[in-house]
Amino acid sequence: MRTERSGPTSWSAELQAFLTEARNAVGRELQQWSARAEREIGGRVGEAVAYSLAASGKRLRPALVLAAYRELGGAGDAAELAAAVEIVHTYSLVHDDLPCMDDDDLRRGRPTTHRAFDVATATEVGIRLVPLSARVLAAGAAKLGLPGASLGAIAAELYGAAGAAGMVGGQVLDLEAEGRALDLEALTRVHAAKTGALITASVVIGGLAAGGHGEQIAALRGFGQEIGLAFQIVDDVLDATATSSELGKTAGKDAAQHKATFAGLLGVQAARRVAAAHMQRAIDLLRGSGVNWSLLPGLAQLIVERRA
Repeated sequence: MRTERSGPTSWSAELQAFLTEARNAVGRELQQWSARAEREIGGRVGEAVAYSLAASGKRLRPALVLAAYRELGGAGDAAELAAAVEIVHTYSLVHDDLPCMDDDDLRRGRPTTHRAFDVATATEVGIRLVPLSARVLAAGAAKLGLPGASLGAIAAELYGAAGAAGMVGGQVLDLEAEGRALDLEALTRVHAAKTGALITASVVIGGLAAGGHGEQIAALRGFGQEIGLAFQIVDDVLDATATSSELGKTAGKDAAQHKATFAGLLGVQAARRVAAAHMQRAIDLLRGSGVNWSLLPGLAQLIVERRA
């Protein structure tokens, strides 16, 4: 394992080549499936589904799928499998932005789906994206020749992370916490579910698709849990310190909505240190699994050191 590389630029060439490849591959799958969904659904809702999936983003979650898949020796084209994860993430963003949730006007540098269309349409878009993701997941597994048991395990990871024990439950906790002071334990519980669950599922899905087992999957799960929290902590810091144009979404929303955040609880500098500690624990958890990891430690650094 190459954890002796510590500078953010030391991973740059390898990571940038991988991320470009991953974004392009997943982008092609999303474009094909969104065009198909637009035709099949039709009308305003079909158009809004395509609009939601066309928004550019970091594509972090599919990148994590593909990185874990590659690092455990996966040799097939897993882009469709990774695209299914991004579709679930997109569903969560569309619903998260609704007026009854976080009520946001800007996402990924353009109007949110309910602003570009309307609330009822955006609500249906989110609902439609979930079964679409299942179709894409099944197609991706078939392309890789995965047995039914593997597809079942992968689906359980993805939809478990998306449901009441993951994103949905975390969103409920987040809404309930508005205007309340949370301690670090309670705040961590919110975001381990709302943000961390899908990030964790992403790396585990990549590992399962590659035939990972035992200690390898345990290492990936622990890695995902740690970087999931690191991602949210940095997100909180950026919401407090960056501009809307830098973020591609409305900055300062957390404070405006009186949300409990890691930046508010710990302070910006301390929050950055805590995020870095989670990153290091994530990398440490990969040790001892018998794999020469390279991409995942770099992605962990990227998550913590990003500025948007």
